[in-house]
Amino acid sequence: MAPLLRFRLWLVLLLLHAILLFSHSIRADDEKAQLLQGLDRYRASIKLSSLKENDKADCFADQLAQQFKSQPCTNTTGADTVPGTEIQLSNYPDLLAHCHLNTTNTRDGMIMPACVPNLVPSLVLSNYTESQYSGFVNDSTYTGAGIGSAGNWIVVVLTTDTPGGSFVSATSLAPKIGVTFPLLTLFLGIPLVLMS
Repeated sequence: MAPLLRFRLWLVLLLLHAILLFSHSIRADDEKAQLLQGLDRYRASIKLSSLKENDKADCFADQLAQQFKSQPCTNTTGADTVPGTEIQLSNYPDLLAHCHLNTTNTRDGMIMPACVPNLVPSLVLSNYTESQYSGFVNDSTYTGAGIGSAGNWIVVVLTTDTPGGSFVSATSLAPKIGVTFPLLTLFLGIPLVLMS
């Protein structure tokens, strides 16, 4: 009877560990989804289309949020600065490269970091709809978004449908070519092997 009890105890502990491990990522995904929904409701109220989720912009926003995570929330950081001027990271090219991006496909996008203690959803949304960022959220040029958060920081990256702001990398075609080309050479090579 004791081995069965120990097994159940280990199973419960393992389940609790898994819940704790994944609860942070679920919370972050909820924060992102809530903000995107709020931004879309706001844009709908001014007769603009919804923002499409952009995976590469999500990746980049996550990378930026991790960089800001250690910075304190003060009156000189985040949404109280002029958009675009607060991004002064020496490893900016590395962050782009991590997400398979470069300045060519991101230059027309907009990066909007904000620091909100405890990332209170209503305050986070108002940081984007009732601040200097609202001009960019109100702009029909921006059609997509990526959102990342870490600590008290949340970063929204707005994307466009233009090549210069699409956040679509040339490497996104590589898997298609990378799989197709070897298969093509394999099928073309089989007749040559059979004929020799």
